[in-house]
Amino acid sequence: MSDLQRPLNPEADKIFFAMGQAGLTFSQVNRLVSATCATILKRAALAPGDKVAILMPKPPSFALALLALMRMRVVSVPLNTRLKPRELAWQVKNAECRLILCEPETLALTSEMDADVFKLPAASLRDPVSEFADYGAMKFNDDFAIIHTSGTSGRPKAAVLTHGNIYHSALASALKLERPRDERWLCVLPLYHVGGLSIILRSLIYGSAVEFGPSAPFDVQETNRVLSENPITLVSLVPTILQRLLQAKTEPWNRHLRLILLGGEAPAPELVARCIAERLPIATTYGLTEAASQVATALPDLVYKKPGSVGKPLMTATVRIIDENGVDAAPGVPGEVLIKGGSVMRGYYGDPDASHAAIRAGWLHTGDIGYFDEDGDLFILQRREDLIVSGGENVYPAEVERVLRSHPDVAEAVVFGIPDAEWGQGVAAVIERCVGASVDGAVSAVGLGGQCRRGSVHVPLHDPGEPTPPSSEAIMKYARERLAGYKVPRRVVFVDALPRSAAGKIQRREARRLFDDAISSG
Repeated sequence: MSDLQRPLNPEADKIFFAMGQAGLTFSQVNRLVSATCATILKRAALAPGDKVAILMPKPPSFALALLALMRMRVVSVPLNTRLKPRELAWQVKNAECRLILCEPETLALTSEMDADVFKLPAASLRDPVSEFADYGAMKFNDDFAIIHTSGTSGRPKAAVLTHGNIYHSALASALKLERPRDERWLCVLPLYHVGGLSIILRSLIYGSAVEFGPSAPFDVQETNRVLSENPITLVSLVPTILQRLLQAKTEPWNRHLRLILLGGEAPAPELVARCIAERLPIATTYGLTEAASQVATALPDLVYKKPGSVGKPLMTATVRIIDENGVDAAPGVPGEVLIKGGSVMRGYYGDPDASHAAIRAGWLHTGDIGYFDEDGDLFILQRREDLIVSGGENVYPAEVERVLRSHPDVAEAVVFGIPDAEWGQGVAAVIERCVGASVDGAVSAVGLGGQCRRGSVHVPLHDPGEPTPPSSEAIMKYARERLAGYKVPRRVVFVDALPRSAAGKIQRREARRLFDDAISSG
């Protein structure tokens, strides 16, 4: 099979977008998608393969825009509504978007974008249909979306997913989870992440229902109410959200709930233990954007038996664990996780070097560390090197360090994750201040002629006599103006010099030790 013609269960009167006791049927959604196609085409003459960004906070509106672009064979570029205008503008430029679809709530975020911006009006069943009035055919080799994911270089990388990637991932997930046609999947994850995006697409392919949770910010009380009162059968969560729901839960969740898919980061052992004690049907998963989400899943029986495992790879994915010599590791021996299969991305958009580094001989080198046990069940020990996962959001230190180094009083910075009871991890930084910079009002010796030396670059400092100390608060404010809130350091420690090797390379572990010593000493 090379084409995906239509959902596997295309009964027109079945509910697709569930809304409490009501909802929109597949036929109604189809009409709204057709009308949305007509509205978009009035604004821009798009051709197959063009890239269009989606910056829309309301899940139903986002979903209609996404399905409309699919219908027109246009490549979607979902944008994170939590990013700053400068971050968003870079992604739009990087993906070469011709158009940005937004709503009134996100119009201000488009201020630095060099592309046409369109406030997409809400579609109505009274709107006329367009030439795109039927499902059409989706070519497996066509690009479906470009999704930006954090990169170790400090800039996000743009993973290109095809329609074939999405279909193979959905097929494998259906075979693992069973009963896809009867599901009612609650979606509270952001649709600009592959975890939330895949819920819409899998429901479309399966012919099952998706119910959207309230748009951002996440509403714990409302989500608990929906899980208690509505016949939800599946819900996808990250550990932070599950923990918050359990802390606030006052009523039992509905009896139809058969699986809580838990991903994004490794859950704390205490959270797993509580779920086991309460016999909650948690299914721990391992996945990543570059493999169209799910790669392995442990169903509840296995989670209860082997806490920490993410189970066996899904049917359409082959997983290897290799040691530092590139040889398959023995059971129980940690190594890098490699993935091959129909769900693996085509590559990184506009970045052939990163694509060749990530995909070698057909294998996606994830950088994640894990091992297989004797039964072939997968355990993930560490996500990508240095990755910080805060509330399900990925933060790469290199991006935050780049922003901190641009501060005039910062010579160098090391960023890493610290434990956080609510978010799993928070962001922390150790900062090497420039010679002559002041900290919390105390001015050090000027030296270097009142300049900060960064390699061969000289950056003038403020006059050391002026009250411009790079306090923790000032650094956080500086970062908050340039980064999404979840990337901003919550704890900052200043040092005269970061530890370096004989070759001049910063020793990150030693920098972390300096941080721990400073915090413990108060």
